[in-house]
Amino acid sequence: FRVAFPYPSFRPAKLIINRRKKRWADIRYKKSHSGSAKHKPFGVAPCAAGIVVEKVAVEAKQPNSAIRKCVRVQLKRNNKKITAFVPRDGGLTFTEDNDEVLIQGFGRRGHAVGDRPGIRFKVVKVAGVSLHALWTHKKDKPIK
Repeated sequence: FRVAFPYPSFRPAKLIINRRKKRWADIRYKKSHSGSAKHKPFGVAPCAAGIVVEKVAVEAKQPNSAIRKCVRVQLKRNNKKITAFVPRDGGLTFTEDNDEVLIQGFGRRGHAVGDRPGIRFKVVKVAGVSLHALWTHKKDKPIK
C-alpha cells in the first residue's frame, strides 16, 4: 500500500528537492519568488501614494480613437515617476497639480490594460478622498 507524507519533515529528501525544483515552472510562483520587486515601482505593496506632477493625454491604441486622461505621478516612497489613468468621465477635473493621490495597479499584474498603451496604474484617491465619492458628489475635496 502507499504511504502518504502529510508533513514536509517526514517526506523523503528526494521528493522535497524535486518539488522545490518543479515549483519554478509555475508562473505565479516564479513571479512572486524571483525577487523582481525591485523593478516594480510599488515594490511589493498593492498601492502607493504620490504627488501629481502633470496632466497627460494618451491616445488609445488602434482600432479605438480616443484620448485617455492620465496623470504623471512622482511616488513618495522612491521618487519614481509613473503614468496613471484617471477613471470616470470628468475624473481629471478633480485632480490638480501637486495633489496627493493614491495609485493602484490596473489588475493585470503589471501589464497595460485594454487600449491604454503602457499605462499600468490607476488613480483611486485624490487628497485622501476616493475618486468615486468626488465623482458622485458625496464628498468634497478638502481645501489646502
